[in-house]
Amino acid sequence: MSITNRKSKACATATTGAPAFDEDALDAYLRAHLPPYRQRFRVVPLTGGQSNPTFVLDDGQQKFVLRKKPNGVVLQSAHAVDREYRVIRALHGTGVPVAKAWCYCDNAAIIGTPFYVMAYVDGRQFMDPALPDLTPVERHKAWDQFNQTIAALHNIDPATIGLSDFGKAGHYIQRQLDRWSRQYRASETEPIEAMEKLMRWLPEHIPDDDATTLVHGDLRMDNLLFDRQEPRILAVLDWELSTLGHPLADLSYHVMSWRLTADQFRGMAGRDLKALGIPDEAEYLQWYCERTGRPPINPLHWEFHVAFSMFRLAAILQGIVKRAIDGNAASDQALVTGRRARTVAEIAWRQVEDLREMNGR
Repeated sequence: MSITNRKSKACATATTGAPAFDEDALDAYLRAHLPPYRQRFRVVPLTGGQSNPTFVLDDGQQKFVLRKKPNGVVLQSAHAVDREYRVIRALHGTGVPVAKAWCYCDNAAIIGTPFYVMAYVDGRQFMDPALPDLTPVERHKAWDQFNQTIAALHNIDPATIGLSDFGKAGHYIQRQLDRWSRQYRASETEPIEAMEKLMRWLPEHIPDDDATTLVHGDLRMDNLLFDRQEPRILAVLDWELSTLGHPLADLSYHVMSWRLTADQFRGMAGRDLKALGIPDEAEYLQWYCERTGRPPINPLHWEFHVAFSMFRLAAILQGIVKRAIDGNAASDQALVTGRRARTVAEIAWRQVEDLREMNGR
């Protein structure tokens, strides 16, 4: 993924071995376009991400991170490293913590695909949202930090940071349903009945609350980088799905952690959250509403957004399966991760059935 050395069980790891691109061409490009360039970098691949291949550039005195589009054929509009670069460049210096973006290269002839370079941020990354390595007080602070960060993102006026044209205003959910339905079809490897049901039901029941903010698109605990000494967020990672969109879609995507178990997909459902020091879902939503000035969220609207986010996650996981089968995955765990698409889709459809019962239809 993005900006860390990702060590240990909670983080991915740097690997040895030569990356499959021309390091001489990369060195010549960086010499001309990276202002802090001093001497040739050693290129160290990072493992663990499921999307854009990522590398640490290390000259022995300073480090940077290179993030590139995958080789081979990829789904249209996926792996948008140009958008990642643009948004983190725009957000640097705001209340949303991101790494400094240094340069972007759209010339695929350099290393095979477009790429960008950003600052290296040394920090901790947690794959388990229950944060087993922290104390209850630290867990509470970490989730409070996460809530502050997403509220800060959604409170930004995109026009003030040059992102007024970063997406379309309004009808975000419909566009997302169209997009991820197409992406799912393009990456389908076996029939999943729950996905068929979701693709029929969701477009017909979109809530009329049509708000627009800057959204990250993939907010999860493992896409945050924390200070090594305290539960303070240093950088938000993986902005390839960011756009202008509905804030509740962004919020519900990471609140899925309360609805899914660790086995289903990096969740914490079934854990004793009070004992862990983690707020329950209702308290977390209250924090968000207070920080954004939003009135309490309509329960029916909220449950729709959770179901929609689960559908979207299932479509993303199916894409990972397809890339693994095609040999374009960024992680050797891609096939295992992607196989969870069916499970998540089935949970999403049960969520819809619960919502229909709540709504009497």
